[in-house]
Amino acid sequence: MKKILYFAALLLTMTFATSCEKEEIGGTATEALAGDWYVTIDAADENGNVVEGLEDPFGLGRIHVATFNTAANTADKLYVTDFGDFWGFKVRTNSDVNALTFSTAGAVANESYDCNVTITDGKILPKAGKQNNGSAADSIVFYVSFDDDPYPAAYGYAKYKVSGVRYSGLEEND
Repeated sequence: MKKILYFAALLLTMTFATSCEKEEIGGTATEALAGDWYVTIDAADENGNVVEGLEDPFGLGRIHVATFNTAANTADKLYVTDFGDFWGFKVRTNSDVNALTFSTAGAVANESYDCNVTITDGKILPKAGKQNNGSAADSIVFYVSFDDDPYPAAYGYAKYKVSGVRYSGLEEND
């Protein structure tokens, strides 16, 4: 009888130990590119140089941008959105996870806003940025233009340079 109780207790203990094991949760196909970012937007010339006097031309300061995977969760597609804080775009771009790059040409801004958006030279640069508290952070940079934008022709620039750092979650970096 003691042996039966001993084996029952051992079996019960093993059952509990096995049921408490955690399963590994995998990331998305674009995990290396995906993130929340605090960025600034500057007017840039054809070569990507910020035009003097047109830094932050709309006085937006830092805004929130996000990059994230598509529903298909493939490594060659990535969404980029400004949450309506700048031009009101959410576009699907081509991406290269190994090179940490993304771009698109003539993508429609979103379902309710018919504007073609071009994103070029999109890059994620690991640990190349600095947070407000001085700590290293991943950096993002890309150039964006809109086919309904009258400002570049009127003020002598070609596109917008969007650059910033990954959101850290720390209030001191906001």
